[in-house]
Amino acid sequence: MKGYFGEFGGQYVPETLYPALIELESAMECAFGDAAFWAEFDGLMADYVGRPSPLTCAHRLSAHCGMEVWLKREDLNHTGSHKINNAIGQILLARRMGKTRIIAETGAGQHGVATATVCALFGMPCQVYMGSEDMRRQRLNVERMRLLGAEVIPVATGSATLKDATSEAIRDWVTNVDTTYYLIGSAIGPHPYPTMVKRFQAVIGVEARAQILTKKGALPRAVIACVGGGSNAIGIFAGFMQDPVELIGVEAYGNGVHSGASINFGLPGVLHGARLHLLQDGDRQVLPTHSVAAGLDYPGVGPEHSYLAMSGRARYGLVDDRQALAAFALLNRLEGIAPALESAHAIAYLNTYAQENPGACVIVNLSGRGDKDLHTVLEEGL
Repeated sequence: MKGYFGEFGGQYVPETLYPALIELESAMECAFGDAAFWAEFDGLMADYVGRPSPLTCAHRLSAHCGMEVWLKREDLNHTGSHKINNAIGQILLARRMGKTRIIAETGAGQHGVATATVCALFGMPCQVYMGSEDMRRQRLNVERMRLLGAEVIPVATGSATLKDATSEAIRDWVTNVDTTYYLIGSAIGPHPYPTMVKRFQAVIGVEARAQILTKKGALPRAVIACVGGGSNAIGIFAGFMQDPVELIGVEAYGNGVHSGASINFGLPGVLHGARLHLLQDGDRQVLPTHSVAAGLDYPGVGPEHSYLAMSGRARYGLVDDRQALAAFALLNRLEGIAPALESAHAIAYLNTYAQENPGACVIVNLSGRGDKDLHTVLEEGL
């Protein structure tokens, strides 16, 4: 069915939002078929974001792991992560639709920064919902958003993290749907958001595939990326979906007591307008989560990831806080690169993969840089 990936996806929203989703889908389809839209998008990707992002062979990390490791350097994009790719695409769509106000949710703050950046670029007002716990953990990005002119709205309900920020953004959108565009940051939410976010983030995988063929003349054995909602992973997976390449998502296992990892420990359910794998108790109530990486601290996962896991096309590993912090330090010391704590989960998984596949060539999506996480890392005593 349209808007579904197997049994996952759909539009589980209040009736008041159906007209907005129909309007959004129509605008998306019109834009996606318009060469002028893609010309503007590609121009901004090159001249403003700085694409293509490099594909770097991590020689010392490779020697350490016993594999050939290539890093897709989304950390070198303007604003420091992959989030700007999607923000550029959606702000162009919002302008085409005549919307005059932008709202967004954010966890680690990178999507909030990207949204505030494109709103500054196009002179549009911006409000970003962010859990108060994430605001504490990601103070640098909070100040960056404010400097860019965005209003950061703290959300103190629930666990005061990404799930709660997303819920508040949806409530705002329902109330102000005529003038407001909700710029979702991950491959979650009701249709058409997962499809749209994947299309804008697919630039990562398209570039990475062409780059590895140019540099090596062969495809990698595996592509590895961290997964919370899953936008960076679905973006790089998109370039290799039809190839004989392993697709591996890495979920946050937090403190190791089932405190995250929706695919590994969740069940199908509905969250934020879509059917997906979701951490829930016996009464179908959403369970609290924890991860040292604020961007992975979410009880669900994008519906296409649920489908890829169910179909067997992708598999999803586990990395806990301790392993992610160790990988953060390792990449700093071996390659002079500070990864976001989210990306450090993918780096940490290399040890597991190398045990099964010594000497393999792999690409890791380095989805963001770690400046934002120094406060958290120091609190953890690393």
